Amino acid sequence: MSDMQKTLQEEVTLSGIGLHTGKEVKLTIKPAKENTGFVFVRTDLEGHPQVEADVNYVVATERGTTLEKLGVKITTCEHLLAALVGCDVDNAILEMNASEPPILDGSSKFFVEAIESVGIMEQNIAREYLVIKEVLSYADPASGSEITIIPSDTYEVTTMVDFGTKVLGTQNATLKNISEFKEEISSARTFSFLHELEMLLDHGLIRGGDISNAIVYVDKDLTPETTEKLKKAFGKDNVSIRPNGILDNLTLNYPNEAARHKLLDVIGDLALAGVKIKGKVIANKPGHFVNTQFAKKLNRQWKLQKKKNVPDFDLTKEPVFDINGIMRLMPHRPPFLLIDKILELSDSHVVGLKNVTMNEPFFVGHFPKEPVMPGVLQVEALAQTGGILVLASVPDPENYSTYFIKIDKVKFKKKVVPGDTIIFKIELIEPIRRGIVHMQGYGYVGGTVVVEAELMAQVAKNKVD
Repeated sequence: MSDMQKTLQEEVTLSGIGLHTGKEVKLTIKPAKENTGFVFVRTDLEGHPQVEADVNYVVATERGTTLEKLGVKITTCEHLLAALVGCDVDNAILEMNASEPPILDGSSKFFVEAIESVGIMEQNIAREYLVIKEVLSYADPASGSEITIIPSDTYEVTTMVDFGTKVLGTQNATLKNISEFKEEISSARTFSFLHELEMLLDHGLIRGGDISNAIVYVDKDLTPETTEKLKKAFGKDNVSIRPNGILDNLTLNYPNEAARHKLLDVIGDLALAGVKIKGKVIANKPGHFVNTQFAKKLNRQWKLQKKKNVPDFDLTKEPVFDINGIMRLMPHRPPFLLIDKILELSDSHVVGLKNVTMNEPFFVGHFPKEPVMPGVLQVEALAQTGGILVLASVPDPENYSTYFIKIDKVKFKKKVVPGDTIIFKIELIEPIRRGIVHMQGYGYVGGTVVVEAELMAQVAKNKVD
């Protein structure tokens, strides 16, 4: 799959009934610009208020996931969000004239088909990922539910469900790659047990259901009284039980459809973390509460990752430039050459490395009893890394030099001492124009920012004697 953000090529509209509200609703899925994410818009309310698909707005998880922002609610949002993730969409505006998307057949199938009918297009900004590097878990002792995520190069999900009933038993489902969502997961429909359905009907909590949009597992005797309730609720002349223990008028799409639908819910709820995920999710007895609590944990992890902005690199890979390659590009020489390797290089960023050792000449006179790398030399190392970014883009780098024009917003956040390895990351703030380079630089030791600065330099051709 592409690593660029995606949205719909044009808008598409679906209509139907909300499962819990029973209200007719029109949903229009619209393209959105980069970095928008998924945003619900209530067109039936004054001012068309927006509710972002953000886990921090979750207020209820009974029978579905409910978002609320400034008194505006969006209910049962998980099937639609799962479809957007499953279609590899990053940005969309979701306009609705009610609080709940249409339930349709109780799956994500029709949302997926609608999105595919208008097509998906790449956008101009690269995706960001929450890359899982260590095991994270969330457990709910009350329900016995637990979700764990472990490192993986792709987004994988496995669900295991066990409701302690003979009619459903224990089921598992696995999605190896999100590209398989349409075929493997999207048409798995929502389900309920008969005792739950009867309770919901008695409390008026399920007004939009019919026999075609929810699988009902019969886990109790179908009494004449219950039969009459179901006939009235679903507008049917007769209701009976199939040999596999579900109510009639509906055939399972998969033998393990319940586990697949729980997997669909996990994908929809974890979309609320607000970022694409690279990791393998293992969910045991998942539900909306545990899903959204785990999404909050992922959201916090993502914010921490963004704050640190630590470059993700593989030290075992061959460097882009070793010390000899660096000296071919730059005029600096030891002891003033402060970069040992270049690990990454693109048109807009560069990542370099320096091993700080006690052999550095400046340690002789700079706090000799407690050696600390001088801050000015950390900034110089940032600048040299930025110089590589510039000089690597010209065909004859030996004929050019880069000179500081301005250093701004410099912060030193932690001491750098012998034995540390500093990773320097430089990114262009704007394209290079007329030889002026405007860059943002960070230095990291062990995943912690130790120095940062905004740098401006001029690329000048060397004078020929």
